[in-house]
Amino acid sequence: MSRLVLRALALIATGWTMPAEAADLYYGSRGAPYTVNQPLNAFSWAGPYLGGNLGYAWGSVDNNPTKPSGLAGGVQAGYNWQNGPWVFGIEGDIQATAADDTFAPWKFSNPWFGTVRGRAGYALNSVLFYGTAGLAFGELRAETFGLSESHTNAGWTAGLGAEMGFAPNWSAKVEYLYVDLSNSNFVITGASNGYRFGLIRAGVNYHF
Repeated sequence: MSRLVLRALALIATGWTMPAEAADLYYGSRGAPYTVNQPLNAFSWAGPYLGGNLGYAWGSVDNNPTKPSGLAGGVQAGYNWQNGPWVFGIEGDIQATAADDTFAPWKFSNPWFGTVRGRAGYALNSVLFYGTAGLAFGELRAETFGLSESHTNAGWTAGLGAEMGFAPNWSAKVEYLYVDLSNSNFVITGASNGYRFGLIRAGVNYHF
């Protein structure tokens, strides 16, 4: 009787192991099963985005004692590529500013400026640290004794920032830029004037 029980158990065990071995052979012949190399809920920085920002600019005018400063705000748009934790992208923005200053008869202001920049950074899931640099352009306006003169100058910009994803498709950022709008000759000042300034701003982006 005990031998019959042992034989029955052996047959049952054989029946269990054969399908498992067959499954192993089947998957082995087709390669390793699909695996995910990062958490399924990891924040993705890849793709296009659009947003707005508000900040403060302060700087100085070459060959003039004025130091224009004031609020600045505008919109930005860009596109990111992501490879693991590394994020690369391009971003453009356009800003309206209230930066101005008056010294004696001279008043200088920067009504608007924009940038087109590359970005490169490292993401810790939903937090991105990045550096940025590229082209800057904007208007520098001089006024004295009822006369005014405006020049649109090109230059360069560079800075650092941090951005955090706080909801699906939404992120918030803090950024510092140094902007150099190159000099041009102003008739009413009789000098070569340009505007160099720092900008700190906060913004939000929607990622499509």
